[in-house]
Amino acid sequence: MADPVVLYEVKDGVAIITINRPEKLNALNDDVIGGLRDAMHRFKDGDEAAAVLTGAGDRAFSAGADVNGPPRNPPTWTAIPGVGLDLDKPIIAAVSGYCIGAAIVLVQFADLAVAAENAVFHYPETQLGVSGGMIASMAARIPHKVAMELLIAGTKFPAQRAYEVGMINKVVPNGQHVEAAMEYATTLRDSAPLVMGMLKRFIRDDILPKGPVERAGLALRETQRIDQSEDKKEGLGAFKEKRRPQFKGE
Repeated sequence: MADPVVLYEVKDGVAIITINRPEKLNALNDDVIGGLRDAMHRFKDGDEAAAVLTGAGDRAFSAGADVNGPPRNPPTWTAIPGVGLDLDKPIIAAVSGYCIGAAIVLVQFADLAVAAENAVFHYPETQLGVSGGMIASMAARIPHKVAMELLIAGTKFPAQRAYEVGMINKVVPNGQHVEAAMEYATTLRDSAPLVMGMLKRFIRDDILPKGPVERAGLALRETQRIDQSEDKKEGLGAFKEKRRPQFKGE
């Protein structure tokens, strides 16, 4: 039996979520996005107070969308905290090696990020003619001209450059990125969850601007909730049976 493409481990009250396709540079496909989505929901509903998101091996955090089978079902936005689900608990990204395309979005929506010295951030979509658009709000997180250098000029940012412009919090020696992320995570684990949750909501909902793809994802999330609800089944059933529906808000 093959290993899961997304691993979920609990260590000292911290969830460690690992993209586990090292032979494919942890490229994102349907299985990975589905696994990440499920892991994010497990983290939200679980007792773990903080999470570390990383990639297996040291060659890549993730090479972005798998060119041989990019994610379609489920779409990438379903696995993004703040879009696919509201997550009041903190996530720390731990990056080693290549972080390309859509993988940068995962780092962008993490609360903190640590990178090994060998990390390289690259968004080549303007050269490839493809883009999901979720990355547009990067311009609300780092200076506008720097974001445009990354996003439309396709400039590769090594770890030190990413640190200097505010994409990541810390650069550490190769192989120490998960350990450094765990240091942040254990500090957050022992911090006041109500305060962290409040600040995350204030920043997510009122401070950081949302790009059009984020807004579309949020709208789809709400309409899908209705479409998959028990109330919808009850309403349609009651209509067919010519009776008064008994809605439960579920």
